[in-house]
Amino acid sequence: MMRKREFSSKESTSNGVKVLLCQDVKSLGWLGDVVEVKTGYARNYLLPQGLAKPATEGNLRAIAKEKARRAGQRISQRKRLEEAAAAVEGAEAVVAARANEQGVLFGSVSAAEIAANLRQLGFEVADGVVQLPEHIKQVGTHTVTLKFADDLTATVSVIIVASGATSTDVAEGEDITSGSPSPKEPQQDDANSVRTPQEKVSNGAKTEDT
Repeated sequence: MMRKREFSSKESTSNGVKVLLCQDVKSLGWLGDVVEVKTGYARNYLLPQGLAKPATEGNLRAIAKEKARRAGQRISQRKRLEEAAAAVEGAEAVVAARANEQGVLFGSVSAAEIAANLRQLGFEVADGVVQLPEHIKQVGTHTVTLKFADDLTATVSVIIVASGATSTDVAEGEDITSGSPSPKEPQQDDANSVRTPQEKVSNGAKTEDT
């Protein structure tokens, strides 16, 4: 009968057991890290799933090169995320959607649509980066957070306009709440350019007299 391997006193403590992670495990550690977990968690999950090995000197040496390679990848990835967050900070995305006269959208604007719009503007933004507590259902300007990492975010403005309006219309003063142009002041005609029929006849008679 096969017996389950017992951990030695060097590998375990009163609080659990130390294991060497063979993969990145969320909320636990990176590949190559030695972490302490409950003995049951290690024996029943981490070890059988190939996520960890006993933290022996031999295992540590065997994984050292891969650990260094992964660490270099994380540094490069972090730098790329920081650059992307800095570039998009304060950007404005304009998304057109169908809406009624009250400015309520017939559908909604999703995180994927906002991310796609930002990518069209040249920013490196994945769909999952856009944080929306709920879909946007009203025209107007909305502040949206982009989460590149737990400690790395950026803020952008998302302007929702009724279909048919453009960013140029918004810049020129369109009322994006209803999707209708803002009323413009009537142009003042030159007093000499507006004459009644009687004035025209009178002026014509004076010309003939002359």
